[in-house]
Amino acid sequence: MRLCFINPNSTASMTDKIAAAARAAAAPDTEIVALTSRTGPASIQGPEDGEAAVPGLLALVAEHADAVDGFAIACFDDTGLFEARRLTHKPVVGIGEAAFLEARTGGRRFCVVTTLSVSIPVIQENIETYGLAADCIKVRASEVPVLALEREGSAARETVAEEIAQALAEDRPDAIVLGCAGMADLAQAYAARFGLPVVDGVVAAVRLLEGRVRA
Repeated sequence: MRLCFINPNSTASMTDKIAAAARAAAAPDTEIVALTSRTGPASIQGPEDGEAAVPGLLALVAEHADAVDGFAIACFDDTGLFEARRLTHKPVVGIGEAAFLEARTGGRRFCVVTTLSVSIPVIQENIETYGLAADCIKVRASEVPVLALEREGSAARETVAEEIAQALAEDRPDAIVLGCAGMADLAQAYAARFGLPVVDGVVAAVRLLEGRVRA
């Protein structure tokens, strides 16, 4: 099985992080192909960036549709998800979609901790579109810019952790969803630190996509 993870932004270091997380979660017989948009913005923060990223994303889907068994859109906003599904008969999932479905397993209710406030309306709209509004307590912003997660030595990881702690105190969720592909390397550490499930969309997308391809 060959699964293609497409980073709709043009930051290659984020693609590398996505690929590492996906490969660690994949079954032994699953090959992960990770692609970076050639024309997308450096990061996707809000609807304008999302719109700018769609053409490059769709170009990669069309280019690789015959070479892989399924696609994951590796932006938590699920940028261009429905447009991509119209281009191929192969399964296409979004990492946001996958994270929400995994977080609600067993009747859990969850909070999303994302980057900037500008992303909140997009994420909330997606949750409603997927019919999962009753499962999500709140979408919270840590006010960490996406690219800060790529800088060694930045305070971004601790700032996100502080927002998770506040969510636990105020909202009392059963699970936390990390609302950015750039957080793909943080879920296990946060789960150990806070003692509850912390869902990363990249890992969740591997599981969801493997299941859909096999089906």
